[in-house]
Amino acid sequence: MDRNEPVGARSSTVERKTKETQISVTVDLDGTGRYDVSTGIGFLDHMLEQLSRHSLIDLTVRAVGDLHIDFHHTTEDTGIAIGEAVAKALGDRRGINRYGHAYIPMDETLTRAAIDLSNRPYLIWKVQFTRDKLGEMDTELFKEWFQAFAFAAGATLHMENLYGENNHHIVESCYKALARALRAAIEIDPRKADAVPSTKGVLGGSL
Repeated sequence: MDRNEPVGARSSTVERKTKETQISVTVDLDGTGRYDVSTGIGFLDHMLEQLSRHSLIDLTVRAVGDLHIDFHHTTEDTGIAIGEAVAKALGDRRGINRYGHAYIPMDETLTRAAIDLSNRPYLIWKVQFTRDKLGEMDTELFKEWFQAFAFAAGATLHMENLYGENNHHIVESCYKALARALRAAIEIDPRKADAVPSTKGVLGGSL
C-alpha cells in the first residue's frame, strides 16, 4: 500500500510501505542539492547523494528493508519511491523544459543520459559491468533502480555507457548523468511557463 502526500509547490513526500520495505522520500525540485539519505546500503546511499547534488533536487530518503535476504527489494522500491515523489512534485508538468541530456566523463569513463519527462515511461539501458559486486551491492541491481525510477517518474530514459573500465566510475557516471539530464528537464522554461510542453496539451498515456 502506498501513501502520497504533497508538501508544497514542486515538492512532495511519498511513503511506500510493503511487507518487504518501508520507505519515506521527500523531494524539492527547486532545491540546492541538499541530501539526507539512509537506505542501509552504503553504495546506494552514495549514488543517491550524487543524484541529489548534481540535479540540485533536495532529497531525503529513509528506507528500511529486508536486507537480510538481499538488496533487491530495497534498491527497487527506493527507485519507485523517488520516482513517484518526482512525478508528484511535477504535477501536470506545466512549464517544464521536459527534455534533458548529459554527457558525464569520469576519468576513463564516459556516460550519456537522455530523458523525456513525457509521462510515458520507458528505459533503454546500455550499461555493462565486469564485476558482480561493488562493495556489497550486486551490480545487476543498478538497472533495477533505473527502471523503477523511470517508470515511477513517468520518464523515457536512455542510459548508455559509451566506454569505461572501472565499474565504480561507470555506475557513478550513470547517476551523475541522470542527475544533470533531470536538472535540465525539470527546469521551468520562462518562455512557456504557463503551458504543458506538448502539442496535445497533456503529457502521458497513449495521447
